[in-house]
Amino acid sequence: MTFSFTSLIMNFPKLTASILAISLLSSCAKKETPEVKNYWPQAGVTYEIFVQSFYDSNGDGIGDFNGVTQKLDYVKELGANAIWFMPIMPSPTYHKYDVTDYKAVHPDYGTLEDFKKLLEEAHKRDIKIVIDMIINHTSNQHPWFLEAKSSRDNPYRDYYVWAQKDTIADFLNKKVITLDSDNIQQWHDPGIGEDFYYGFFWGGMPDLNFDNPKVREEIFEIGRFWLEEVGVDGFRLDAAKHIFPDDRPLDNHEFWKEFRAKMEAIKPDIYLVGEVYDKKEVVAPYLPGLPALFNFDFHYTLLETMNTGEGMLLAKKQKEILDFYQGITPNFIDATISSNHDQPRLLNELGSDPEKYKQAISVLLTMPGAPYLYYGEEIGMLGLKPDENIREPFLWDVKEKDTGRASWIESKYSTDETVTPLALQKADPKSYFNHYKTLIALRNSHPALAVGKLELPDQEYPKSIMAYFRKTAGQEIFIVHNVGKEEVELELPVGFEEVIFGLGDGVNTNGKLKLSGNSSRVYLKE
Repeated sequence: MTFSFTSLIMNFPKLTASILAISLLSSCAKKETPEVKNYWPQAGVTYEIFVQSFYDSNGDGIGDFNGVTQKLDYVKELGANAIWFMPIMPSPTYHKYDVTDYKAVHPDYGTLEDFKKLLEEAHKRDIKIVIDMIINHTSNQHPWFLEAKSSRDNPYRDYYVWAQKDTIADFLNKKVITLDSDNIQQWHDPGIGEDFYYGFFWGGMPDLNFDNPKVREEIFEIGRFWLEEVGVDGFRLDAAKHIFPDDRPLDNHEFWKEFRAKMEAIKPDIYLVGEVYDKKEVVAPYLPGLPALFNFDFHYTLLETMNTGEGMLLAKKQKEILDFYQGITPNFIDATISSNHDQPRLLNELGSDPEKYKQAISVLLTMPGAPYLYYGEEIGMLGLKPDENIREPFLWDVKEKDTGRASWIESKYSTDETVTPLALQKADPKSYFNHYKTLIALRNSHPALAVGKLELPDQEYPKSIMAYFRKTAGQEIFIVHNVGKEEVELELPVGFEEVIFGLGDGVNTNGKLKLSGNSSRVYLKE
């Protein structure tokens, strides 16, 4: 099923959720306008941008820094508190996860001065900037590696991991596929002699040797450059689990503690979020070094919940994860995601069902954590593997008016026929965009939704019901979602009568709520 402006109109009876939400918020505002707060980084909203696909300001088909600067007011309007930029450093590939110069920006995106101007304008709007820092590996075109492969006695040789062919013969074609890599060969032949180099993800991305103190010092200096000389607010640390091989997890943990200490000495309030693609028991020990970590369990369990109708599955899983992490460090930041640049677009994962999609976002933005939003999700962009098609250009307006739409790739999934452009969605109160905007505003104006503790109800509910409380010392909120397709009835907890958000159809009669399929309610305790 595709989802366009025409289908929105045709499905008007089914898609009344955002109208209800907006009217409820308006009603609330008449009584008392809630104070809007910026809860970043602990619980604020971060917007992930692939610059190449975001906004093209100079007509060359490639998104750029000046284009992002022109759209900062849009990010602010959406309600996001920070931007995470996918890699912006020079690279021979479109994705730029193979860096050739750590102290420069890709010329397709603009100049370093353009980026500094973007930073300045973002900070004027109270928007923080986080950049992708890719230090597990470099490009095989990086000057360090070009030197390293030239001879065994080159000064840069030990910047990478090398082995003679006969010592690794049993490992050349043996590798267990992991969640974050389907590469089956870790050792690669540079075409010179009998030595092979280690590259976990791909031969074009040789791993750096962090047993070499010089490498660590190079990395710390790169961090200092971006924090002091450029002025970014933090780093998203790519492939944080793979700094050392997987059989050396304790060394990984210790490195990130050292990295954090070095970066905090430069910028005490630096924000660090790590990508450790694994189950909670593997992820949690990274918290002392990386105070924020992406919650991939949240992503996968959200999909499972929405597609199976098992209501409490996600709520119980999230409570389990939060309690587990609390035992490691009380000040961790749970970076929740519904999708990102590595997964199929969320709407595709939910069978292009608009009701499921809106509800999944309602869950994300009413759960604890610091949610990340992938660009284009707020307008229902589509995309499936390969990765290029998950990173297609943003649709700002109908094609004939969209002067800033990037064209570096011909979109296969997110086209004018399948996705309603932002300009049309802004004018439509039922749109995905207005749904996102409403929920973010609700979150930013209710402390319990932003930073409140997660508590689960004692009573049993029908199978398709997901119910949970969010509590602070001064505010208590009850959230209930019917993730199934059939109407269910449940008894509301005492004292929860005021609806501050509604999705879909629901009728409350004397404390008993009849809730239609893929419908949600958020109640504020009086």
